Amino acid sequence: MSYHIISIAGLLYVLAMPVYIVYVLTKNNKLGYLATATLSAGCLIHIYGFIQRFKEMYAINHSFMRSIPITNLYESLVFFVLCLVIGYLFIEWKYKNRSFGVIVSILVGIIIGLTDLLGISKEVQPLVPALKSNWLLAHVTLSFISYAAFALSFITALLHVIMVSENKKSLKYIFSTSVLSIMVFIFISMIIDIATASNPRSVRIFHSTLGNQSMFISVLSWIFLIALVFIFWKFGDFITKTLKGLKINSDFLEDITYKGIAFGFPIFTIGGLVFGAIWADQAWGRYWGWDPKETWSLITWFVYAFYLHAKFIKGWRGVKTSMIAVSGFLITIFTYLGVNLFLSGLHSYGSM
Repeated sequence: MSYHIISIAGLLYVLAMPVYIVYVLTKNNKLGYLATATLSAGCLIHIYGFIQRFKEMYAINHSFMRSIPITNLYESLVFFVLCLVIGYLFIEWKYKNRSFGVIVSILVGIIIGLTDLLGISKEVQPLVPALKSNWLLAHVTLSFISYAAFALSFITALLHVIMVSENKKSLKYIFSTSVLSIMVFIFISMIIDIATASNPRSVRIFHSTLGNQSMFISVLSWIFLIALVFIFWKFGDFITKTLKGLKINSDFLEDITYKGIAFGFPIFTIGGLVFGAIWADQAWGRYWGWDPKETWSLITWFVYAFYLHAKFIKGWRGVKTSMIAVSGFLITIFTYLGVNLFLSGLHSYGSM
């Protein structure tokens, strides 16, 4: 089955992570090549698994255009990760820079791992009527390519904000440590959600923490979250010093952030909004209906439009624009996953 092959790719992504860490710490070129080779091997196996998934879809749908495996949450995550890894490897090859390979390998390894642990359905099923449109290929494919570009810009932007933040009373320091602590809390919460779920398919984000039915546990979770934010704020300067010790070039991070958004924004505009509206007209008989996914897609578009506007019209540079890029991807994540998990709408086929 294709998901077994893709799981092997996820394992290689995880294995690439410690190699990247040791490489960044030692700057040993042989380890650098080994890290790249491990991540590349995972990518090639991932591509092979994606092709096998396509064949499984084709055996059911008997249509080339409608067999692209991007029709449910599992397949979209798999495709998103594939785009993310290919995008990172391209940057690494073009700029000869492996400075944020650690973050990418951690992120993609966790995502592939969670598709197994969270019990997300991996079954190959016939398309629901709303998905039987060739516009689906253009709309969803381009949307996830842009998401991957935004994800790369998020990683470099967050690293950039952390590197230039030392004053604990500054907005950028509070912003970066808050984002990091909340991400750590979400990860811990998901692990507890998985461990306490009686059935992997019944896992719901925050069901065991913030959204627990017990008022005591819910309040305790909020206290833990606030404490975590305080701990990161208190000791966040250690992360800043560590990154500076690695001699990562902040100009390089800012440049990649800009290029990721400049690449992803027009693709998202055409694929996510324009083609999405055309598909909506075919599927539901109207171009725009303020469905939660449509509304949050528009909000995402405005945030990245503001980033580019601030960059070119206002002449903003440095950490201000990086903070917008970080915020933009957090909204993108909610548009991609949060809307499906927490809100109802016509895109419900994207749920677990």
